[in-house]
This record gives sequence, C-alpha cells and structure tokens, in this order.
Amino acid sequence: MQPMSAPRRHAPTAALRRDPAPTKWAYRMQRLWLTPLFRFGFRFGLPVVLLAGTVALVLVDEGRRAAITATVDDLRTQFQNRPEFMVNLVSVEGASPELADAVRARLNLTLPLSSFDIDLVAAQARIQELDAVERADLMVRAGGILEVQVTERVPAVLWRTEFTVEMLDATGHRVASLAARGDRPDLPLIAGEGADAATPEALALISAAEPILPRLRGLVRVGERRWDLVLDRDQRILLPADRPVQALERLIALDQAQDLLGRDVLTVDLRISHRPVLRMAANALNQRRAAQGLLTSGSEL
Repeated sequence: MQPMSAPRRHAPTAALRRDPAPTKWAYRMQRLWLTPLFRFGFRFGLPVVLLAGTVALVLVDEGRRAAITATVDDLRTQFQNRPEFMVNLVSVEGASPELADAVRARLNLTLPLSSFDIDLVAAQARIQELDAVERADLMVRAGGILEVQVTERVPAVLWRTEFTVEMLDATGHRVASLAARGDRPDLPLIAGEGADAATPEALALISAAEPILPRLRGLVRVGERRWDLVLDRDQRILLPADRPVQALERLIALDQAQDLLGRDVLTVDLRISHRPVLRMAANALNQRRAAQGLLTSGSEL
C-alpha cells in the first residue's frame, strides 16, 4: 500500500504587476513637454533666470561692483595701450606746409596716443572747419601713423572788402586773407557787398572777357544784383542783372569790329539790352562839338 502523498500546495500568488499607466503628475509633465513654448522656457529661459539671479546676487554688493569695474577698466586699458595700437606720428598729405602746420595744430594730439582714444569723426570735423580745407580724410595706418589726406581749396579770385582782401575759391568759399592785393597779382579782383556769393558768375564774366583781359582791373558788385567791369583808362562797363555774360559777349564782338573800347569812352551802359548808352570823355565830346561849332559843357551822348 502506497503512502499517501502530501496534499499539493498551491504556489503563492504572483506579485501584482505595476500599472503601466503614468501618474497624474507624470501625465501632466508629458503633456507640457509637448508644448514648444514650455520646452523653450525649460531649455533656455530657466538657465537665463538662474544666471541673472546669480549675477544679481553678486552685483548687489557695492564692493564687488567696484572691483569688477576696476578689473574690466584695467584690462581694457592694457589692451588699448598695446604697441600695435599706439599712434606716434601724424602725416598730412596734399596740403601746403603752412596748412599742414594748421592741421596739426587743429588736431591738438599729444603723442604717443592710443588709436582708441582718437575720435576720427570729431578730428575730421575740426580740420574741415579750416577755410583752406575743402575735405579731409583720416586713417590710422600700420606703424603708428595717423594719415590726414587733405584736399586744399584752390584760390580763384580776390575779394576786396572794406578792411581786408580775401582769397576765395571758385565757389566763393573763403580760403585765406592777404595783407595786400599785390601778394597775389595773378588772381582777378572782385569787390562790393555780396560779391563772394556771386563768385561763379564773376568767373564766367572773366572767362568771357578774355579778349580784353589785359585791360581788366576788376569787377564790382552793385546792389548785390549785377556787375560793373572796370577797365584801365577809367573805363567801366555796366552789365545787366539778367544774362550779363551774353551782354558782355555782344559788346566784345562790337569792340572787335569797331574798336569801341579803344575810343574816349568812359562808360558803356548795357543795363537796357535794346538801348546801350555810351558816356564819352569830356575832352572827346568837346572836340566833337567844337568841330561842329557846338561846344558846350555837356559830357553825355
């Protein structure tokens, strides 16, 4: 007889499996992570906020701020004062020696000086304030040279004022003053109030007067609206306010045909284009009237 087997024991119940569903907070975080704005804020915004907070905690102390500022200034000064950034020489090109000295004086730089300490725009403005300078270009070149390229104004006429004689360029801009007119006998002379503003027109008249240029003594601005040409032998040509160059060209053509200006004429009045008026010299008029038996004291034809 076989022994009875022990009753079969059932295996212990297997541990319950973990629920794969996320918790409520995990689910919410997953949903938030799918939002682009949240991802951007977590990746970039949070570090920026932490960094800003750290900087604020550091800078809240005045001593730390002063120490940081002093360190930064010292590093900047050391960098800017490196030999390769130092300017040791000012070179002025395109200017006369006198103007070059004036440019250096206007710069007023104590060399050697770091190129970082030179305001090129302000220096250019100071140089261009000089009357004789039309344009100035500044550049720091290798070797510690500050090069100033100057375009100098070219004197075109002399303008006689009540007290001085000024040199003007072709636009009427002042170049420099002269002690006497004889210092520049090669330049034509203009006079009268407002003559400087009408310099281009004066130069056009001088160009048109080339056939009689050796006799030309100067141009006088009258009433700030028209010109008189002054010739030798006290002759004067009164030009109109409108189209003066054309009026002068017609007179010169008449002079070349009939030698008008070679006679004893004091003035030629061209202000009325269709009726020019000649004013004769007294002796010439008297001789003419005497020849006609009409000697009088008049002097106008």
